[in-house]
Amino acid sequence: MASEASSSKTINRLLLFAAAFLFSTGGAAIKACSLSGWQIAGFRSGIAAIALWVFLPEARGCWTWRNLFIGAAYAATLILFVLANRSTTSANAIFLQSTAPLYLLLLGPLVLREPIRRADIAVISAVAAGALLLLVGSPGFAKTAPDPARGNVLALGSGLTWAITLTGLRWLSKRTRYAESAAGTVIVGNCIALAVCLRQALPVAHSNAADWAVLLYLGIFQVGLAYLALTRSIRHVPGLEAATLLLIEPVFNPVWTWLIQGEQPGVPALAGGGIIIAATLAGTWWHTHRQDTERRRIETARE
Repeated sequence: MASEASSSKTINRLLLFAAAFLFSTGGAAIKACSLSGWQIAGFRSGIAAIALWVFLPEARGCWTWRNLFIGAAYAATLILFVLANRSTTSANAIFLQSTAPLYLLLLGPLVLREPIRRADIAVISAVAAGALLLLVGSPGFAKTAPDPARGNVLALGSGLTWAITLTGLRWLSKRTRYAESAAGTVIVGNCIALAVCLRQALPVAHSNAADWAVLLYLGIFQVGLAYLALTRSIRHVPGLEAATLLLIEPVFNPVWTWLIQGEQPGVPALAGGGIIIAATLAGTWWHTHRQDTERRRIETARE
């Protein structure tokens, strides 16, 4: 029994690692496609919606008005992230999206009635400092980053909409079965993203087999299969360990773009991204430690 439990934990960790690994390839794949940002965002989401519908049959009956509302925020995240990657470096796009914890801590008291503590203020300050480094030290025009200023603004916007999505999912988890409702929200979000992008995406004037191969990879693997691995494993991996494994995405995202596209992020971008990742990890550790301490206190009081 012990060996089976250990094997199950290992499998779940590997699934979570696989999810983060697949997520991390998004920046390089988006830049490898010659279609427009709207076309990539729309067609990727359309393919992903079909893949998720096949992969997650339990989510098919979990669509409500709540899913539509949260799905709209998720759709905005999908679109903004693709458009950001087409305008600025992958490093700036993923690191600025990773400012979501800053917004999460600010939204907590408003939506979830969660108070802001001193440690949260430290996390907010560190994330803000990292974002400022990214914006101030943003590289100039490059082939893979034709409009860095616009891309940085879009990436910041994706961080905000991702925080709204996560806050909405947490709010939804208090009212429904979380796993099914979250999966349903992801499918709805991809459908909304496709619908929003279609007007800008059609007609497709110039494309080739390589472009559609990239889109199939993005929809089926980078979104669909990655989310399947995430939903199957996240509930069985301790919170801090899961958060640490998921940081593989922002760490490796610019690495793949550097290896495939030759895109080199500047020192300020790497420093800013490092600060954001470290602050996120420290904040997660502090919340996990506080919850464990509170749980032990309650258990001791019961005894």
